[in-house]
Amino acid sequence: MPEVLLIILYSAFSGITVFFGGLLSYFFGKEFNANKGKKEINHFVIAFGGGIILAALALVLIPKGIEELELFPLILCFAAGTLIFFFLDKKIEQSGSKYSQLIAMLLDFIPEALALGAIFATDRKTGILLAVFIGLQNLPESFNSYQDLTANTFKPKKALSILFLLSFMGIIGATTGFYLLSDLPQITAGIMTFAGGGILYLIFQDIAPSVKLKKTWIPALGANLGFLIGIIGDKLIH
Repeated sequence: MPEVLLIILYSAFSGITVFFGGLLSYFFGKEFNANKGKKEINHFVIAFGGGIILAALALVLIPKGIEELELFPLILCFAAGTLIFFFLDKKIEQSGSKYSQLIAMLLDFIPEALALGAIFATDRKTGILLAVFIGLQNLPESFNSYQDLTANTFKPKKALSILFLLSFMGIIGATTGFYLLSDLPQITAGIMTFAGGGILYLIFQDIAPSVKLKKTWIPALGANLGFLIGIIGDKLIH
């Protein structure tokens, strides 16, 4: 199968979970938030997504940066990602945006999709692993994004339509990365390191605080499970 078709296939998987997460929220979101036991499951799933994102960061994004970049560019890219995500997050908060969860999802989804396409040309196994990570992390993020959208202006069908359209960002980002960045490993590594810095900020600014519930310790275990799945995936592929 031609390389570009494989990229489209795997990036389609990583993107379509944006829509599937919205569908899950459409059918089960209210029920999960109304029931205390099910609310724990909801927070467990959010933590699971955080664990997957952390695994992508620790096992794919940052190692690639360390492998390809010298120390100063590595520091510069990581710091730039951290600070830009910080200022964007602060600006969104100050503006009172009602779609912070959706914006946060896109902030990590787009650079990861670019990196997916770029890395596929030289390291297919790592590309497949990154596609799986992106797909799994998008599920809980889009679950919450749907709730943000329907809580503020959008009707359920309109919110699902938005998430369906956004699911194609994976294919667009990955094919763009493949054609423009596959012969530029250092720029790809810079994008991955940049994304890593921003994602690490988002994990501890947005995801980790939202997971905690009073008098229950179960949700945090989701993060460990997500990271463990990342470790297993890395070992199986490599």
